[in-house]
Amino acid sequence: MESLSPNIFVKDMNATIAFYKILGFELTMTVPEKGESVDYVWVMMTNGSVSFMFQTFASLGDTLPDISRHDGGSLLLYINIKSIGTFFEAVKDKVPVLHGLEKTFYGAMEFSIKDVNGYVLTFAEHEQQG
Repeated sequence: MESLSPNIFVKDMNATIAFYKILGFELTMTVPEKGESVDYVWVMMTNGSVSFMFQTFASLGDTLPDISRHDGGSLLLYINIKSIGTFFEAVKDKVPVLHGLEKTFYGAMEFSIKDVNGYVLTFAEHEQQG
């Protein structure tokens, strides 16, 4: 295995793109390709080595009926970052914070937010062992 890129299903692609841009993500691939339309059915957004794919529920049609057609889910996306304090200060007033910046019992600094689709993202910075 080489990588993992979650494909997250969403109802409002434009709101999703705008939300993830607040977190520093950039569009790296789109369908249709950039410039053809603003009605994207699938996009990849990247920030550093973290990539998410977002796809509209509508584009699924009748394929993969086991995929829930509801926002959110029993899923937490755990993202390791550096300079978590600076990042938290930059986004805390722009996104719904579920759990503020705190040190966990296992030594990580973490905070959690909810995205516009109801998904929970936890950002973490782990102490350097040395």
